[in-house]
Amino acid sequence: MRASRRTALTAATIACSSLFVPAQEPVSRMGNPVDPDPLVERVRAAALSMQRKSWEQGVLAQAFLEEGQDELVVMMARASLIYLSKDGVPAALDGAPVDPLMGGEALARAAHLTGDPVLHRALEHSLAYVLKRAPRAADGTIFHTSETIWSDSFHTTPPFLAYTGHHTEALSQIEGHWRRLWNPRKKLLAHIWDEKAQRLTDPACWGGGNGWAAAGLTRIIRAWPADRATAKARLAGYLREVIEGCLAHQRADGLFQNVVDDPESFVETNLAQMLAYAIFESVRGGWLPADYLPAAERMRAAARAKVDRDGFVQGVAGAPTFDRPGVSPEGQAFFLMMETAARRLPRNPPPL
Repeated sequence: MRASRRTALTAATIACSSLFVPAQEPVSRMGNPVDPDPLVERVRAAALSMQRKSWEQGVLAQAFLEEGQDELVVMMARASLIYLSKDGVPAALDGAPVDPLMGGEALARAAHLTGDPVLHRALEHSLAYVLKRAPRAADGTIFHTSETIWSDSFHTTPPFLAYTGHHTEALSQIEGHWRRLWNPRKKLLAHIWDEKAQRLTDPACWGGGNGWAAAGLTRIIRAWPADRATAKARLAGYLREVIEGCLAHQRADGLFQNVVDDPESFVETNLAQMLAYAIFESVRGGWLPADYLPAAERMRAAARAKVDRDGFVQGVAGAPTFDRPGVSPEGQAFFLMMETAARRLPRNPPPL
C-alpha cells in the first residue's frame, strides 16, 4: 500500500550536526505522570530502539508529548536538528516534504520549554514553510508531494497550524483534503488525489490514512479556540463520520482490514490504535459521546494482545513498505498515544 509512497519521496536534507546543541540543564517533566504499566514500558523502549524517518520521528515525539514526558520531547526535538530540509525544516530524513511537520507540536513545546534560540529558529522555519513556501493547489490546499494530496496529511500540517494558533489556515487545509478524499458512498477517506489529473490515483480506503485523519482531527479540535464553536462542531462532525465509517467494518476481534472495506486485505493493528486514541481523547474532551467507548475498548484490548515479548506491536502496516503486516515506529507511537488517552479518562484499568 505504501511502498511507492516513501521510496520516491526523498526530501533534500543536509546533515547539520553543528545545530545539535546539548541542553544546558535538564527539563522537568510536566503533565501526566507516566503509568507504570510494564507493557507500556516495553512498547516505549522498543520504539526508542527503532530506526526512524521524518514522519516517524515526529509522531513518536508527539506520543511523548501526549504522555507528558517533556525531557523526551526536548531530546526528540534536538535530535531532529540533525537533518534539515533546504527550507530549514527539521527531521527531514526521507518521506514527503510535509512529513516532518508531524513533529511540529513537539518542536513548539520543546522551544517553549527550553527557550533555546536554535529550536525557536527551527520552529520559525517550519511555520514559514507551511504558511508561505509549501507547494499547494489553487485553492491553497498543501500538496503532500509533487501535485498529490494524501490522507496522511490530515496529521501533518493541520494539527501543527492549529496548535500554533493558525486556526483559519488549519480549517482550510482540512476542508481542502476532505473535498478531494472523502467518499460519501463508502463513508471513508480515499488515499491519494492527483491535482493535475483531477482524479483519485489511489481510491483505496487505506486504514492507516483514515487513522491519520481521525488522530489529526482530534488534535486540531483539542487545540481549537472556544469562541469558534461553529467551526469546532464542523470538525467534530468530520471526525465522527470517519469513525462511524470505520466502525461499520470493525471485526469481531476489535481490529480492521488494512484496506478498511476490503476483506481480502490483511488484518491490521494500527488503525485500531489510532481510532481508540481519537475516541478516548474526544470523549474526554466532550466532542464525542461515551457511546463510542465500548468499541474503543475492544480496539485497545486487541492492540495490547499484539505486543510481543520485546515490546513491538505486531501486525501493523509494517515499515518500510507498509504493504504487509509487521512493525513500525508509528505503530509503537500510536500504542503509547492510545494508552495515554485511555488513562486520562476517569476510570479504566488496562484491559486483560
